[in-house]
Amino acid sequence: MTHSGSRPGSGKEFTRVNRTGVYPRVNRAGVYAGKRGNPDGPGGPGGPGTLRGPAGVGKGGDAGVPVGVLALQGDYALHAAALGALDRSVREVRTSHDLEGLSGLILPGGESTTMLKVMEGTDMEAALTRFAGAGGALFGTCAGIILLARGVTGPAQRSLGVLDVDVNRNGYGRQVDSFETELAWTEDSHPVRGVFIRAPRITRVGDGVRVLSERDGEPVLVRAGRILAATFHPELTDDRRLHRYFVETVMEAPAPAPAEAT
Repeated sequence: MTHSGSRPGSGKEFTRVNRTGVYPRVNRAGVYAGKRGNPDGPGGPGGPGTLRGPAGVGKGGDAGVPVGVLALQGDYALHAAALGALDRSVREVRTSHDLEGLSGLILPGGESTTMLKVMEGTDMEAALTRFAGAGGALFGTCAGIILLARGVTGPAQRSLGVLDVDVNRNGYGRQVDSFETELAWTEDSHPVRGVFIRAPRITRVGDGVRVLSERDGEPVLVRAGRILAATFHPELTDDRRLHRYFVETVMEAPAPAPAEAT
């Protein structure tokens, strides 16, 4: 495997997640009910690791402008809850019309093959590709990075191809091989918690893609301009820093210049 970028270090595993369900148990507030951080600690609203900004608003952002969450299948409700905890309005996206007026969209974990099947016979795949091409910000987690990737193996399947990485589906093994680990990342001195559930592996990273976090020398969190992608599930913890990073930093990055006609 080849990749470029920083090497923030590997994490230390401390527990496995629930082996019985597709997703671990969550509480009524939509927060993963496994090991939790101190709400006043690094990931909490008042902790030293909080990526700060004006209350409810990203740097120059508008809390009234909704952030979209692709709601075809998977754990989109948990992403919506995470955004709500940051006082961001949320729009569930099920059709191409739901993308109108959005500047950011989260592609959640779930079953990428099921999401693609739901999109068959619709204009949704083309609309998502246009959204990315027009500079829309995207955050893909687990199945979301599979949808974004340029190449997919294990087995091969089609994808949007808007992020220059290759991934191996279920690269970390079956459901029983799921685990949690703490991950160092380049944007904060405090680690984030990664919940890996039938997670994909990034097998190639393009030149324009930054590696923000690694586990055992393999990239697990990457960014390319206005696209952020993780092989794990940040929405399954009560640490909102990755969601805050998306709305306050990634969504506020300049949109790429349109390609010139040839």
